[in-house]
Amino acid sequence: MTPEQLRTARSAFARRDWRVAHDLLSKFRADLTTADLERLAEAAWWLGDLPDAMAASEEVYRQLLAAGELEQAADRALRLTLLWFNRGEVQVGIAWLARARHVIRGFPRCPVHGYLRYAEAAADMDLSGDPEAAEAAARDIEALALEHDEPTLESFGLALRGLAAVRRGKTPEGFANLDEAMLPVLAGRVDPLWAGDLYCTVVHLCDELGDLARMRAWTASMARWSRPKGPTFVYTRVTRVHELQVVAAEGDWTAVESELGGRSADLVGAHGWLAGEGYYTLAEVRRLRGDADGARSAYALARGLAHDGLPGEALLLEAEGRPADALAALRVGLSEATRLGRTRMQLDTVRIAVLMGDAVYAAAVTNELEQAAQWFGTSGLIARAAQARAALLLADELPTRAIPLLEQAAQIYREQRNRYANAAVHEVLAAAHSATGDHDKAAAARATAVAVYTHLGAVPDIERLAGRGRRPCGLTDREAEVLTKVAAGATNRQVAVALVISEKTVSRHLTNIFTKINVGTRTAAAAWAHDNGLA
Repeated sequence: MTPEQLRTARSAFARRDWRVAHDLLSKFRADLTTADLERLAEAAWWLGDLPDAMAASEEVYRQLLAAGELEQAADRALRLTLLWFNRGEVQVGIAWLARARHVIRGFPRCPVHGYLRYAEAAADMDLSGDPEAAEAAARDIEALALEHDEPTLESFGLALRGLAAVRRGKTPEGFANLDEAMLPVLAGRVDPLWAGDLYCTVVHLCDELGDLARMRAWTASMARWSRPKGPTFVYTRVTRVHELQVVAAEGDWTAVESELGGRSADLVGAHGWLAGEGYYTLAEVRRLRGDADGARSAYALARGLAHDGLPGEALLLEAEGRPADALAALRVGLSEATRLGRTRMQLDTVRIAVLMGDAVYAAAVTNELEQAAQWFGTSGLIARAAQARAALLLADELPTRAIPLLEQAAQIYREQRNRYANAAVHEVLAAAHSATGDHDKAAAARATAVAVYTHLGAVPDIERLAGRGRRPCGLTDREAEVLTKVAAGATNRQVAVALVISEKTVSRHLTNIFTKINVGTRTAAAAWAHDNGLA
């Protein structure tokens, strides 16, 4: 490499012309100094070429270590730790974390110790959700930030305090800390590699909490920070996946279908865990639109990136007429998740457990979800807990007590602009009002559900409700199934076994059927079924 070429490459790097700098430096990779290799690694990172950036960074680490530059070598190892974690290669990330720890063992106290503490605490928080360890790390990191006037460590300490506070059920206090943690980021005082990870951590937390409003606000803030840095910047691409997660909840499923698959594929080698989240969101949209094969394909891609695929894959099993398998899959998922992670599966678990007649398990899961909603205090979790309790009340034939809970959930989903969730609540509200005899309110709630499902393109839900509308005397699909089996001579026990519901539920359905078709005996009901094409 000639001196002129080297000056040109360094000048391009200084003015952030990453392409020119990268192309020139990469041509003479074997002859580069450690400092120029660092420039090559950073240029590759800004261009979104993560494999090249990581390969160059590993060579930088080796050269720094050989030169005895231990603090810089440890810093490089920690950067590689984060890159491997984000890529989804957790074990490789743990190995680099161990290297960083080994390099600075016995080294005088310096800022790199703070980065190491943060990386360790963040990894532990992901796995265990233990706030005590995070708080201890925050104290150490904040002390180092004061000693060395290090703004990145200041952000790390506040972020860990915020995450720990949320886990302790102090959600407002936690988000106040997280808001403050981003001030050095917004001031441009935090390395973009670590700043982007902080943003992702908070957006993912909002998603776990079911706090769509906060997720929307933090994603918008992330977009304002990342977009000016260019389209190849990895966190510009990450931001778009987060935006599409919000778009999916808001109901523009066409945009999600057209864009999210490609965006997720683009992140596989750079930010694997978020690519998995993206594929899962795409799978959910496909499932809700009735594209079961497309959903399975996207769930498989998500699973390949360490996503558990739940509750979505379990709901596909339920749609196939395999509720026992669906419930079994959810039981396994619940057993492996953290307390907060379980909340995304619990509502569907309760609903399917009720369907299966397992009232004891449904009540236990509902109690846990209610406790989590009270602990974390976010509106999304409160809505889910209200729906779960309402499902139990409806199973116990107490619709008047279920209705206020369902109305509370519907109000929350309206405020969040979570359209499918709002429609689903209205569908259950229609059934609850119908059970009280208030057919006008039932019709209004059902019309709302149908309108939203139609706008979204939720084909299975549209077809199911349309089918209900065509049933004589307003029989539901389940009531029609019960009546068909009774007309064929089945006992209540046989009907319960065939439909995987309890005998009590069969009796309740028969009471509703007799009322709707105005008969008083099984024989008369069977005759009516024959006359109306249900037998």
